[in-house]
Amino acid sequence: MPIAERREQLLDSALEVLDRQGYAALTVEAISRQAGVTRPVFYAAYDDLDTLLHTLLDRTRDRALAQVLQLLSTTGDPSSVDDWMVKAAAGLIDLVHEHPSTWKPILGLTRGAPALVEDRIHATRELICTYLAAGIEAGLDLRGGPFLDAELLAHAALATAEELGRLALTDPERFTKERMVGAFALMLSSVPPTRARRQDG
Repeated sequence: MPIAERREQLLDSALEVLDRQGYAALTVEAISRQAGVTRPVFYAAYDDLDTLLHTLLDRTRDRALAQVLQLLSTTGDPSSVDDWMVKAAAGLIDLVHEHPSTWKPILGLTRGAPALVEDRIHATRELICTYLAAGIEAGLDLRGGPFLDAELLAHAALATAEELGRLALTDPERFTKERMVGAFALMLSSVPPTRARRQDG
């Protein structure tokens, strides 16, 4: 197997181990066993377990960011900001259903995450919030209504969407997409439609 394919195979195997058993079970032996290879084959692809973990984190982050940014860009423009956010939340629920092994670690559903992983997840969330806040800011200006802090609203919306994603993965029969999206839409619709701009200074 070419080295590039072998590395991807080992990353996929590591993700399967994480999904089933958490970070504490992530060892060279466990990954090699899952991939059906020997330890020398592992070390021919990666210098050590830390190198694989860093590479896995980079790949997971890149995949998640690509999915979210694609979602935000194809959901429509935020001229109707409530509708845009509801569609984005619905799209995120679809993403976690379609790519659970990518999203479980990001949503904190993988046990025993080390500080390195927590730091990477935090940085990824901040980047997503930056894009989300820009869309919300543009949408709020077009919508009218009371002044809302777009940055804080982006964090709150992302935190809500992440919780919806966790519920979608852990208890999908109880927390259906329709139920969660409907509740999120109702929350957003409670904001009054009149505009009261902030006075700076």
